[in-house]
Amino acid sequence: MPSLRKWLFAGLLVLVPLIITLWVLEWVVSTLDQTLRILPTSWQPDQLFGVHIPGLGVVFALVVLLSIGALASNIIGNKLVSWWHALLHRIPVVRSIYSGVKQVSDTLFSEKGNAFRKALLVQWPHEGMWTIAFLTGGPAGELLEHLQAMPGAGEHDGEFLSVYVPTTPNPTGGYFVMLRKSACVELSMSVDEALTYIVSMGVIVPGGPKNAHIKVAADGAITSQS
Repeated sequence: MPSLRKWLFAGLLVLVPLIITLWVLEWVVSTLDQTLRILPTSWQPDQLFGVHIPGLGVVFALVVLLSIGALASNIIGNKLVSWWHALLHRIPVVRSIYSGVKQVSDTLFSEKGNAFRKALLVQWPHEGMWTIAFLTGGPAGELLEHLQAMPGAGEHDGEFLSVYVPTTPNPTGGYFVMLRKSACVELSMSVDEALTYIVSMGVIVPGGPKNAHIKVAADGAITSQS
């Protein structure tokens, strides 16, 4: 039985990451293949070749993205994009949604954006409990004025940061908070390392010994071993 259990877990360690990776790739490819539906029926590869070829949607989506990017990079395309933005901003409901999404996408995908460039250590959800968060910017205007007027904001403690606190193991959900800069500890680990640490629920420690593990004694005492 001990040998069977050992072989079982060894097999899971090999197969589970492979299966999840293949599942994610299959989902991405099948999703991008749906972009082929925007083509006329007679132009779709299934009709032209008489057989479904997985992955053509990925190539098609890449071509569309590159074409739009090349068009938007020249003078004429830039004017068309500006006209399109102005048109969407005139529609009452659409402009609220579009402007918010546009600002987020500009921050995330722009070469000059600074979102998720730093990993921070913050106390969350209360004092004495620590977690990893990501710097997204800083409050300004009316928000900053109200924050600086809060009790305890001294002369050298009036700087605040906008911070995203992700949940684990799914970092796409989380909380947006504004904290004093003095309450945040900037980490030297990269954003990718911090995300890996969050997704693994603390199992994969950035910069830690590869064979480090936690041992729980019979009396409940927790010790770290290498």
